[in-house]
Amino acid sequence: MPLVDRPTAISNDTLSALAAGMASLPTYDRSHLRAGIVHIGVGGFHRAHLATYINELCAQGHMDWAIVGSGVRAGDQPMADALLPQDCLYSLISRDPTATTVEVIGSIVDFIHAVPDAQPLIEQIAAPSTQIVSLTITEGGYPVDDETGVYLPDSPNAGPDSAFAIIAEALNRRRAADGGPLTIMSCDNIMGNGAVTKAATLGEVARIGDELVEWVNASVSFPNSMVDRITPATSETDREWLAANYNIDDAWPVVAEPFRQWVIEDNFAGDRLPLEDLDVIVTDDVEPYEFMKLRLLNAGHSCLAYLAALDGIELVDEAMSNPHIRRFVQAILQHEAKPVLPAVVGIDVDEYIESLISRFSNPAIGDQIARLCLDGTAKFPKFLLPTIRAQIAADGPMALSALALAGWCQYLLGETLDGQPIELAGDPNLELAVEYANRSRANPVKFLQMTGILGPELQASGRFSAAFAHALSMLRSDGTRSTIDIMMHEVDGQHEPSST
Repeated sequence: MPLVDRPTAISNDTLSALAAGMASLPTYDRSHLRAGIVHIGVGGFHRAHLATYINELCAQGHMDWAIVGSGVRAGDQPMADALLPQDCLYSLISRDPTATTVEVIGSIVDFIHAVPDAQPLIEQIAAPSTQIVSLTITEGGYPVDDETGVYLPDSPNAGPDSAFAIIAEALNRRRAADGGPLTIMSCDNIMGNGAVTKAATLGEVARIGDELVEWVNASVSFPNSMVDRITPATSETDREWLAANYNIDDAWPVVAEPFRQWVIEDNFAGDRLPLEDLDVIVTDDVEPYEFMKLRLLNAGHSCLAYLAALDGIELVDEAMSNPHIRRFVQAILQHEAKPVLPAVVGIDVDEYIESLISRFSNPAIGDQIARLCLDGTAKFPKFLLPTIRAQIAADGPMALSALALAGWCQYLLGETLDGQPIELAGDPNLELAVEYANRSRANPVKFLQMTGILGPELQASGRFSAAFAHALSMLRSDGTRSTIDIMMHEVDGQHEPSST
């Protein structure tokens, strides 16, 4: 039953008033918190993931690990405007088909917007009390070549106003002031995200000088990690629901599924997070978990997104209720991704895939297809292309991967298959991708000539080129559902058990 009282604006001063409601509140005294983490790139995922783990640490009495959030882009101003008047408190709405819970998270204690003045952020990172700098700046936010791992100084994500230039200057000041070692921890969906972060950091550090490079190599660690929690974009409907049902006026709540996972390499330069008190997997080798998550969950999301968009589908659970798309997702994960996936000790991959199908099908969180369509030029090279390359090398199946890539190509033409306009999702390389998609109108394999994004292997493989051309031509002539049906019939025939 919705509440009738005027909703209470969330802040330190109103927590006692909110205590009469149904939301879970911080059980610790926030005035005793001390910041030990600086996080760059505060969005929905960070607030549904790392900040919730730190919230639990605070509740356990570990008060030195609070987070100072920050943003280094002009587009981060709305987050500052939302969080600061609320004392950086916010509501986490966790939803699955059977239950909804609301928890007020208190682990973020400040927010620094580094535009136009980065000095406060530099000073916070340089402060001896800061032990960790964490990042969620998206898969495309790192100025590092995907294939070589080499720093790209001319990348739009490099240079004086970038996250890594700010980090480099802060490290320079930290070294000069003898501020102690530091851990820089990426929480983005990138294979070897620690190594990528190190390459980007050292690239900017080298601009300052060799002595700083030497100090960073000796005093800064870059642990690899794998992170997971489906976190759709917050809607105005979510805000209104929270106000009506929990009496909370929150400028920017977060909606997420209940499931979360964090696997991290035990590689901390300064004080170590007390991870033994959290539901976190600490390991010497994160790579198998990264392969599993990126090539199954993230690839699965990208593979279904564009085919769903071509059919005018707007929600992920709606796509998964479509039997054609559901079968396609199950099959591409089982028959193409799984066979070239390294084994993960203690993980049943079949069970993991089934859990993904269930999570993708969760109607309670309202995950948006448009969100999954963001940054295709950054996501496909990291999530799907490793599977394709492995299957090319193994002379293995790749028809469904070709269909997924064909779906993206067709999506980039800006229309559903019945001619309705599509508002293309944001992508820093969107203009380039659209150009190659338009070239494919005359010849489908022209899209594969976008080697700056896709690499040379796909175009060089006659087998993959033929599969891609076949899939794209069928999509254009027969539509999504018929194409999937035809291709699934072919795949099912390949995987029928032999007679005895």
